[in-house]
Amino acid sequence: MKFIDTLKNIWSIAELKNKILFTILILAIYRFGSFVTLPGVVPKALEASAASGEGILGLINAFTGGAFNQGSVFALGIMPYITASIIIQLLGFAVPYFQRLQSREGESGRKKITQITRLLTVFITLVQGGGYLAYIKSMGAISPNVSESAFWLSNIIILSTGTIFAMWLGEKITDKGIGNGISLLIMIGIIATLPFSFFAEVKTQLSQSGFLILLVEFIALFFVVLATVLIVQGVRKIPIQFAKRMVGRANDDVPSAGARDYIPLKVNASGVMPIIFAQAIMFLPLTVAQWAMKDGAEPSGFLMALQDWKSPTYNVIFFLLVVIFTYVYTALIVNPQQYAEHLKRQNSFIPGIKPGTDTQEYIDSLTTRVTLPGSIFLGLIAILPGLIANMGVNDGFALFFGGTSLLILVAVVLDTLQQIESYLLMRKYDGLTKTGKLKGRGGNGMQIGASM
Repeated sequence: MKFIDTLKNIWSIAELKNKILFTILILAIYRFGSFVTLPGVVPKALEASAASGEGILGLINAFTGGAFNQGSVFALGIMPYITASIIIQLLGFAVPYFQRLQSREGESGRKKITQITRLLTVFITLVQGGGYLAYIKSMGAISPNVSESAFWLSNIIILSTGTIFAMWLGEKITDKGIGNGISLLIMIGIIATLPFSFFAEVKTQLSQSGFLILLVEFIALFFVVLATVLIVQGVRKIPIQFAKRMVGRANDDVPSAGARDYIPLKVNASGVMPIIFAQAIMFLPLTVAQWAMKDGAEPSGFLMALQDWKSPTYNVIFFLLVVIFTYVYTALIVNPQQYAEHLKRQNSFIPGIKPGTDTQEYIDSLTTRVTLPGSIFLGLIAILPGLIANMGVNDGFALFFGGTSLLILVAVVLDTLQQIESYLLMRKYDGLTKTGKLKGRGGNGMQIGASM
């Protein structure tokens, strides 16, 4: 009854209802486009010869909801935009021009970054579109009745248009819908394969192992999701205190003496980026193996093991790469010096810690200690699909036990629920939960710096 009442409250808020319906409509359009095939492509031939979901190609196919292996107009999905965003973000750490745009020029700087990201997306889409069409040709999935020159020219334009249109759909969701549009497009692509994988696993386990093993799988998945929610939401709160500042009359103190807040250091500040970087690195051995086979040489057993995402060699190296990249990416996005300078400007301090260098070193040491369990957990989540697949779970369903898919699903669902929670609380309704730490039910501490 409580759940039904909450749904009624959500539906009674006209603005929230319209946002939800608009979001559903845009997602439906995106999924419809995933089934529209490029001209000249034979989808059945492509699906029959496509990879089973391994490596970076399998990751792209999962993110696009199967559109990659169907030769769809949305075959590249939103991935070129994600790649462009990552490049711009990394440039913001190394290039002074992008640093100024991100942190010092406010709204005009953000608009300029958005414009550059869009242009870079078009360039990346053209490059990746050519690579994708070459992949289709190598799979023998081009209709013999189509001119090759017309096939290449028309489909590169269509793929680029599809990606730009998907990017526009995501921005429209962010502006007029509920949740982050780009993240929702990725999530809907991932979750599109869940029903097929779920029913395939149920059918397999009931026919081979019985209901008990299937129940154990679902219980294990439930606890993995719970642990992922904890790590995504987990923060280490650093208490801060504001000194008394006299402005005019005594009752105009800003802020009042003894006022307290906190700096939230996230246990997993780097998000899903370390797994994406590590997967890109793990794709290199496959390229080396392909070159070796072209030259007539047989790839070594080590290279062959690195192509198998379920092999012990692959998972050990993948785990170490994720841990390393977690530390590297956290060091890039969490700047203790910026925290220390901001606290000094706000006339605030960490109790028991001197302002300036001591504060910077204290935050840096805490970040290092907090990142250790976060990086280990992220590494375990990254290799969990391979471990689960080796226990007899089908490959498609095993992907939902961890890795990029699970982290994105959890993060997007939590972000969307937080926005709905905020709408409910603003209208004096009960929130989605009585307990917990959804953003709408209280503050998130002092947020310092645009990049943090």
